[in-house]
Amino acid sequence: MTVGFDFGTTNSLVSVVVGDRVIDVFDEEGRPHPSVVRYEGEDVIVGREARHALEEVGLGVYGNTVRSPKFLLGQEAVSVGGVHRSPVDIVADVIRHVRTESRQSRQRQVLGELDRAVVTIPVNMNGPRRAALREAFAREGMSVTQFVHEPLAALYGHLRGASDPEGEIRGLMRRNVLVVDWGGGTLDLTLCRIEPGRILQLRNGGTDNVGGDKFDEVIRDEVVAKFSVQQGISASDQPTRDARLRLLQDAERNKIELSERASVTFYRPSYFPVSGTTLEYSLSRQELDGITRPLVTSGIREIESLLESVGMAPAQVSLCLVAGGMAAMPSIRSRLHELFGPERVLVPENSATLVSQGAAWIAHDSQRLVLAKRIELEMARGSRLPLLRAGTAMPLDGEVRRERFHLYCTDPTDGVAKFSIVAPSELAEQPQASDPRTSLGIVTINVDKTAPPLVERLELEVEVDDDLILSVSAMSKQHGDQAGASYFDLEFGIGLPGSNDLGPVDVADKDVWVPNDGLVARANVADQKDTRLVPGDVLYQHNPSAFSRHSDQATGEQLIEHLYYTPCAVCKRQWGDPACRCASVA
Repeated sequence: MTVGFDFGTTNSLVSVVVGDRVIDVFDEEGRPHPSVVRYEGEDVIVGREARHALEEVGLGVYGNTVRSPKFLLGQEAVSVGGVHRSPVDIVADVIRHVRTESRQSRQRQVLGELDRAVVTIPVNMNGPRRAALREAFAREGMSVTQFVHEPLAALYGHLRGASDPEGEIRGLMRRNVLVVDWGGGTLDLTLCRIEPGRILQLRNGGTDNVGGDKFDEVIRDEVVAKFSVQQGISASDQPTRDARLRLLQDAERNKIELSERASVTFYRPSYFPVSGTTLEYSLSRQELDGITRPLVTSGIREIESLLESVGMAPAQVSLCLVAGGMAAMPSIRSRLHELFGPERVLVPENSATLVSQGAAWIAHDSQRLVLAKRIELEMARGSRLPLLRAGTAMPLDGEVRRERFHLYCTDPTDGVAKFSIVAPSELAEQPQASDPRTSLGIVTINVDKTAPPLVERLELEVEVDDDLILSVSAMSKQHGDQAGASYFDLEFGIGLPGSNDLGPVDVADKDVWVPNDGLVARANVADQKDTRLVPGDVLYQHNPSAFSRHSDQATGEQLIEHLYYTPCAVCKRQWGDPACRCASVA
């Protein structure tokens, strides 16, 4: 059986579908497993026990604790208590603990070997970090069937787990849904459209700078700063690293309690080692709101920026679905209500587990991600070559989708061929030439600048792997140069509950607008040998006779380009130079 696995920054959880309901496999305290690892000699303490050990050890006890290890992925090694450890090994320790504890739970019969999972990831998790996460799962005997963006999993879980899924879907049909997944490590955002048979991502966004862990750090530091001022604590009276970590855990717990209480008390005996002073500070909800207001405001700005990037007003969002542990903070709910209106903001009771549950439903329903927008190559004369069509099924574990294209260089003058990779900004199976595009990036390779146009052969290989990473590799035949790039910021679609056949993506959202204020590189690649694709100034250098009075080889556009770059025959100034008066009438 394939399960849903939410490997979270703060907590991790396995969910499984049994019959017609989803079951969360909690730890012995009935809560998700904390993503905390503590190394004490040869012992590796993980999860709830690691948190308790962190809270209970005395100041003289030496410990090595890693909190939120997912943030370390992508690094070669990190120092934990003076010992260099691989982040993949640290993450694998958490996965092993969650897997072992889950298999020992009362759901162990339905979980089976727990060797396959749909795993959720933040939308801004790059390729190396995804590969490292897959490796960590593999080391513990689990294969990642497919990765799914956390907000997309939350939306699927909400629709699939609704008391009336069909009614919920009908109410949102052809409407915009914004998923705000505000968790312990990241704020993940996905703007989606609900279309017949499918959910399509329109735009993704988010940040690592306003997650719950950042809130905890700010709360802890402010409490210590305020108490130190009140009691006159010297700046040199610094607590140990373990003491700071324990107070950080207090900050997280008190932050949660302040969602229902008016005030809480921070209490840590002998927190300041030099003076032996005990930290005791009462924090009110109003004071908490003031401390965390900059972080909340920053998160709201991320949401506004995402909407602005597609020219959408908050009023055009029919539902703001809020998931993640931070959804419980009253100040966050209040700001979302101000932005969208209380009637359009939904914080489900299961918001903290919705991501894991959505992954479990996706696994149970055998849903497979597809590209929401096609990937294109900008070519000469404004044409575009489709590289991957919208609706292309994404590879599962161990699979790769690969396409190869044979091209030509229309303008080798500067010795560089430019491959501009774009995607339509709108959702459309057959986007029009005038529709706005979003640039994914540009790959450049060196070509033979002495070669005539359309002689240099170019090879372009496009690949999508099971980590949902788009890789582009280009090579020039004559010059022998090659270069490549990878992109992870892609949008996907998934079938609605009850449908796993997406078919072609044929919707079009004409309300989308994307500003383009930057300079555009002149595309100089083509998929056919056609001299009409060569810029006029370049064609003249290699075939002047094409512009003779009796020739019809040059088009009107090429003639204008040739004249534009030809200097004045008298003063040699460039066309359009106001200092050129040679053709003026006296």
